[in-house]
Amino acid sequence: MVLNKRIKAVRHAVLGAAIIAATANVACAADSLNFVSWGGTTQDAQKQAWADPFSKASGITVVMDGPTDYGKLKAMVDSGNVQWDVVDVEADFALRAAAEGLLEPLDFKTIDRSKIDPRFVSDNGVGSFYFSFVLGYNTSKLGGAKPQDWNALFDTKTYPGKRALYKWPSPGVLEMALLADGVPADKLYPLDLDRAFKKLDTIKQDIVWWGGGAQSQQLLASGEVSMGSFWNGRLYALSQDGAPVGQSWKQNLVMADFLVVPKGSKHKDAAMKFLAASSAAKGQADFSNLTAYAPVNTDSIPRLDSALAPSLPTAYPKDQITLDFAYWAKNGEAIATRWNEWLVK
Repeated sequence: MVLNKRIKAVRHAVLGAAIIAATANVACAADSLNFVSWGGTTQDAQKQAWADPFSKASGITVVMDGPTDYGKLKAMVDSGNVQWDVVDVEADFALRAAAEGLLEPLDFKTIDRSKIDPRFVSDNGVGSFYFSFVLGYNTSKLGGAKPQDWNALFDTKTYPGKRALYKWPSPGVLEMALLADGVPADKLYPLDLDRAFKKLDTIKQDIVWWGGGAQSQQLLASGEVSMGSFWNGRLYALSQDGAPVGQSWKQNLVMADFLVVPKGSKHKDAAMKFLAASSAAKGQADFSNLTAYAPVNTDSIPRLDSALAPSLPTAYPKDQITLDFAYWAKNGEAIATRWNEWLVK
């Protein structure tokens, strides 16, 4: 359903002038802005919930573009020829890009910061949505067993079968391994990398890596894996389709996307208005009701579809562990180096 996610292998590539030229054809007129996201059903929902209503209300055309590419964003800013106005990025990248001077400061006279969950707003970014990594399992493969926490993922004797894990070096997998190894939630950071990789070594031969949401769904629904770590919205979509899946919200790991404005945006004022609308209570609730991902605006909760609400992270606040975006912004590149070395061992 949602989050046709990220090809991160090119995440930090600095693309040259040829990329800037290639994107020049999507430059926006004065009464329009360019919105960039990850494509797929995520961006379809953003168009339906945010872009179309905003254009109708403001007269500002929102030109959809994508997918998000961090190297391209940096190349545009460095060249001074910025063709993008609003970009959906991961939370840790939003913080790192701000530190590198790649983003405009947000106008909080236009955007109502007071209504945004403090976890999902910074001086240079406002939450797009948030979601959880949750333990998901194929009920037909486990003979009626209902695993409850991340420990089950590493217990291949009690719960046999392959495990599906997110393959990219980003918040989630290392924290999950440490929690399963007994690290208290409030003692996760700084991450003990030696301990995390040692724990992952115990199931490395049983891991099937997924790189995008659709692939994760196929692995679980087909029974190729018996359980794994999944985006909550993808499990909701499978359940709606009648697939034999179950999930546990215990220790669900919260991650978020942010909306940012690249430094040098040609339509900065329009971009701020768009961010105000997309982060408002109605826009956030409308997006959540389309996707089963959670709103960042605290006033959106009463607007959520009552039938959908139990499938959202907002229903499980006591079971949540919010990943440390700032830690990953600072240490992500070094962790990625070690992660990639471990993958090929």
